[in-house]
Amino acid sequence: MVSRSFDGEYIARTAEKLGFVTVRGSSSRGGATALLGLRSQLRQGISVVFTIDGPRGPKYVAKPGPVLLSRVSAAPMAAFYVALSDAWVLNTWDAMMIPKPFSKALVRVSAKLRIPADAANAEMDAQMAGSQQQLQIALERVTRFAEEHVARVGSAEFPIIKG
Repeated sequence: MVSRSFDGEYIARTAEKLGFVTVRGSSSRGGATALLGLRSQLRQGISVVFTIDGPRGPKYVAKPGPVLLSRVSAAPMAAFYVALSDAWVLNTWDAMMIPKPFSKALVRVSAKLRIPADAANAEMDAQMAGSQQQLQIALERVTRFAEEHVARVGSAEFPIIKG
């Protein structure tokens, strides 16, 4: 899912050039339609990805969209983060990064989080809030790890994987 914002257009074009399908929408514009599009992709066996802090932030704060999609689709979710050793940082609300030539990247992915789909209506709000908090904790953990270890990419502990 890529925001319909101006910044999102760059992300969508890049993703599509890399062979990915984009579904446009965000928490502020076209979110329900985009969630339906993502659910359709999941039903076809295609993995989907969110920028979970939404089109306006705050930066690195998980929004409820991924949790809702996980619940209605029964698909597990996970948080991931890409740390860069050397990047240009744009003057945007999210400090978007563009890797400089020859920079290294470390991708860290959390364990899968499963959202039970069988909660009664009274339990649903609490369950969704708890699941969103779990996703937030997972995001913070993978972000911290990747940022702390990106300088060691290329070492025996973090070998460079090509291809």
